[in-house]
Amino acid sequence: MAAKKDTGADTAKERRAAERRAAPKPAPRSAKPSAFNDSARADLSPDELRKLISEAAYYRAKRRGFAPGHELEDWVQAEAEVIGRLSSPRTAA
Repeated sequence: MAAKKDTGADTAKERRAAERRAAPKPAPRSAKPSAFNDSARADLSPDELRKLISEAAYYRAKRRGFAPGHELEDWVQAEAEVIGRLSSPRTAA
């Protein structure tokens, strides 16, 4: 029986196969990117926070017909509402 002669193609193929086996496997991907996990919070600038509070106060005033004399109460309640929403953990939908 004749011995099989080693060719360069066979050794190159074996070398590539060995490299594939030795290559590190990538980490498994999670369902959500880490930047969007349930505890992620957006960093808001003071201007953005003020805008959210202002909008919430506007809608409170609108619900009561814009009757004068309750502006400070609207603002304080809107501030508590916005800060509460930003600091509370989100529930999965």
